[in-house]
Amino acid sequence: MKNVYYLIFLLLPLYCVAQTSFKLNGKIANEKTPVVWTDVVILNQEGKIINGATTKEDGSFELNLNKGFYKVKISSQGYSEFDKEITIEKDTNLGLIILKENVTNLGEVVIQARKNTIEQKTDRLVYNLENNVTNVAGDALSAINTAPGVAVQNDVINILGKGASRVMIDGRMIELTGEELNEFLKTISASDIKNIEIISNPSSKYEAEGTGGLINIVMKKGARDSWKNTTTASYEQNKYGIYALRNNFFYNKNKFRFSASINGKTGARNIKEALDMYFVEGPTKMDVTTKLNEENVSGKVALDYDFSEKTTIGFQFLKDKSNPDFDSDIRINKYNTQNELDSYILNESFLDRKTANQTYNLHLITKLDSLNRKLSFDVDYFNYDSKFDRDFIANNYASDGTFIDVNQSGRNLSNQGIDNLSFKADMEHPLQAVNLSYGAKVSFTKSNSDVVFFNTITGTPELDLNQTNQFKYTENNQAVYISADKKINEKWNFQAGLRLENTQTNGFSENLNQETINNYLKLFPTFYASYNKNEDNSFSLNYGRRIRRPSFSLLNPFRVYISSNSYSEGNPFLKPSFSDNFEFAHSYKKILRTNVFLNAITDGYGVIFTANPETLTQVVSRENYFKGINYGVGETYSANFADWWQSENSLYFLGSDIKFTKDINATPVNSLQVDFSTNNTFSLGKATKLQIDFNYTSPYKSGLYDTGYTSSLNIGFKQDLLNKTLQIAFLVNDIFNTSYLKDDVSIVNGVKQVYSQNESNRFARLSVVYNFGNKKINVNQRDSGNEEEKNRAR
Repeated sequence: MKNVYYLIFLLLPLYCVAQTSFKLNGKIANEKTPVVWTDVVILNQEGKIINGATTKEDGSFELNLNKGFYKVKISSQGYSEFDKEITIEKDTNLGLIILKENVTNLGEVVIQARKNTIEQKTDRLVYNLENNVTNVAGDALSAINTAPGVAVQNDVINILGKGASRVMIDGRMIELTGEELNEFLKTISASDIKNIEIISNPSSKYEAEGTGGLINIVMKKGARDSWKNTTTASYEQNKYGIYALRNNFFYNKNKFRFSASINGKTGARNIKEALDMYFVEGPTKMDVTTKLNEENVSGKVALDYDFSEKTTIGFQFLKDKSNPDFDSDIRINKYNTQNELDSYILNESFLDRKTANQTYNLHLITKLDSLNRKLSFDVDYFNYDSKFDRDFIANNYASDGTFIDVNQSGRNLSNQGIDNLSFKADMEHPLQAVNLSYGAKVSFTKSNSDVVFFNTITGTPELDLNQTNQFKYTENNQAVYISADKKINEKWNFQAGLRLENTQTNGFSENLNQETINNYLKLFPTFYASYNKNEDNSFSLNYGRRIRRPSFSLLNPFRVYISSNSYSEGNPFLKPSFSDNFEFAHSYKKILRTNVFLNAITDGYGVIFTANPETLTQVVSRENYFKGINYGVGETYSANFADWWQSENSLYFLGSDIKFTKDINATPVNSLQVDFSTNNTFSLGKATKLQIDFNYTSPYKSGLYDTGYTSSLNIGFKQDLLNKTLQIAFLVNDIFNTSYLKDDVSIVNGVKQVYSQNESNRFARLSVVYNFGNKKINVNQRDSGNEEEKNRAR
């Protein structure tokens, strides 16, 4: 541990240069007042930043330059970018530079260029939500699911062909995965989101977690010197109804920025599941119908304050409370070899569940000098609690409906708590030769899971110690990284980085008296090269090594019985899986993007559905059981077919070659997969938009599973009223009810199992959005803030 701390300090050097030079000065203003605390950047002929300054309280700036040719660049959110080429041979005064505003304000009509829905940046794809009507009144999970090349499958957020991805908010990792992550994302309003960044191969600055890369949700910030409030009310109809009310408030004046949101939702959703098992003695078919209550209240508070033109401090707090209770009716039909009903089980279950999570973040960002050296610190604390109380009774019946006996009756009580505390420091350090970034992070995680089972088959609750357990798990991680990028010339750019992560885990099952310890030190290299052939063509090649750690619930070895002959269990010996990711990409005129990729996976883990043909029991287990490669090619095409028709289209061809590394009585299957999507926005006048989206995923085989097709047709409509202060939107999602998981087939021990799940993706939603606020707050000229500083809380 000491070596890690020494390495952290070694990665924080100081760098100074001094030289004889000429003075360059000037003054920056808008049409009325000076623009203060704005960065003035100087680039050399290669386009590399070599100097810079920040405007003072009167808008003036001054810096020193050697003799030569340079470019002056001034950019600030809310203003058009200023560029000017200069020659320095003596002291030079640029005089008064006027920046022109380019923002759209309430109560005004300002003509401006429309932002593309998809933007390709150096290391990521940016999906701008504002153009997509289907996201009005939606949540963060549904917004992610509409992003290009991303799909939510079996509670896992996947980047197509690459695997599971982790999710960040404003560059800060969410310490949840699986179902818990999805439930958390449902509490975040899509109207709070500015854009979604898809980072398929992140640099070493980011955690190595997530084989598919990272998805970064960038939240909206208030416009400069203004306040704004947005209220959204919606009603959604599936089999049941869901009401939602959201309010977002932004305030931005001088050195202070504040935002707050509160969201509430009430209603229910219908879920249907089916599992068919084909034993030699005859098939067993299970059907589950669940009414899931969606009761949720969540909120967020964020504030930032500029102590000076160089230092900003900020705080964020997110809170969520949910009551996702559900009623389930389960019917299990057992057939004989002639496919005649032999008997059946009826299981009635009610679960009273309460979940809560809260996230705290404190951050400090300081600019060390005019050369854009920047140091940032983050402290994060995350807490998650889940409690449920489940009562159920399962009765055996003969084929004619005659009651036989009680199959199983019980009461489950469960508590789960997760606490995570982390500290992070990052340094951006431009040098004459290369631009360096380096930093360190330490993270401490504790998870406690208690399960208590009472057998109530006699009518009197009796504690069953065989189904009662307490599982404690701790995970500590220390990481350091360094990354360097170099622009060789106008065409070539290179970036390379290393991230070292040291992890210690400990899991203990009280009932089994079993302790599992796993410690590992791993290195994660990254490499990126780009070549800009001309204005129309650019190429890139990148490589990165990633890790996927099991979620805490998967490590709990305790068995949870679904019925007397079916149970699910975790595995404390699960190891993380690793992947080596390669990608080659080409962009033509920034409208046609091609990427070819290959991921090599080792120690892959997942769920195995095992049916025992002798005992007619089913076990749902988790194992490290495969290795292999995923590969594919993807095409994304952005087009404006007319002034009133904007279209985003993607086509992916995906394949896999999975091999089993564990002795499983099954044969791996692999095939080609085709994924197609088209999102189309039609402007039917200045205030009316129509959205038509369609996506299709072909049937495919990968490893243990043979999965059926999915598709979805969504149509949305939005009408702006009262100069965009009022919006009315209507959405019909998954019109033909074909987007659910269907015919997920696996064959283990010679027993074929077919699983399907429909979570009511087909629904209709009506939304009303009301915006109000003002363009400008009376600003004290002396205290006016810099927009770059305002956006530093990443």
